[in-house]
Amino acid sequence: MSMSVAPLAPGLHADPAPVTLHQVARAFTGRRGTHHVLTDITLHVAAGEVVALLGASGCGKSTLLRLVGGLDQPSAGEIRVDGHPVRGVESRTAMVFQDPRLLPWRTLAGNVAFGLPPAQKRTSGRADVRDWLEVVGLAEFAEHRPRQVSGGMAQRTALARALARRPGVLLLDEPFAALDALTRLRMQDLVDRVQRAAGTTVLLVTHDVDEALRLADRIVVLGPGQPHQRGSTVQLVTAVPGARPRDRHDPASAALRTELLDRLGVPSEGSRNP
Repeated sequence: MSMSVAPLAPGLHADPAPVTLHQVARAFTGRRGTHHVLTDITLHVAAGEVVALLGASGCGKSTLLRLVGGLDQPSAGEIRVDGHPVRGVESRTAMVFQDPRLLPWRTLAGNVAFGLPPAQKRTSGRADVRDWLEVVGLAEFAEHRPRQVSGGMAQRTALARALARRPGVLLLDEPFAALDALTRLRMQDLVDRVQRAAGTTVLLVTHDVDEALRLADRIVVLGPGQPHQRGSTVQLVTAVPGARPRDRHDPASAALRTELLDRLGVPSEGSRNP
């Protein structure tokens, strides 16, 4: 079931960075008025921690991720990565999207190289690309083009490209949503193993409660706030019981799974009307 993960070569380990959001809000103004997406988001993510963001579609999970990465700016509040305010595209972060977004004219190795820091020397860069492809199990496909590999292999390439930056924070925006069920499980195992080896701080957006329980140290649920508030806020922050690597069928997570599904509007069997 699981994908083998090669040991990380010296120098590939990350310098994990903490993330702090203080009273962050984001609203968009258009011809039809102002749409409030997020309001009063206050959250601290410790260095090396994996935090999953859950919530209904449209609640602002991906918007929050983009704010942390500096791809968008908050309407209010402040975001800090490694203690420094986020001002524009944040070089200490790297993002993996639902779509791999590979450059079709580049090989897999070329796509991973695209993620290297600009100042890195060519010789050491080639070695890092080779090492990261080895880590995600794609060394033998280095010269393939994206159209020649499967969706799962393309997403593994996107992960390697993001990690090649040695980011302090890895931002994952539903990176497995478009994959088939078996590949999705394998990718979850891969991300878990690579994160534990590299030590990178991770913010993961997902709709999948079981995925969050499998991968996260803590889970944050976003949703409507008080009646006077407009936009989503933090409804729940909870630790996931048990240390990683975590068994998907761990009974210690059963009660939390039921609570999370109830909050997301998916009542458990026991709470449904006969």
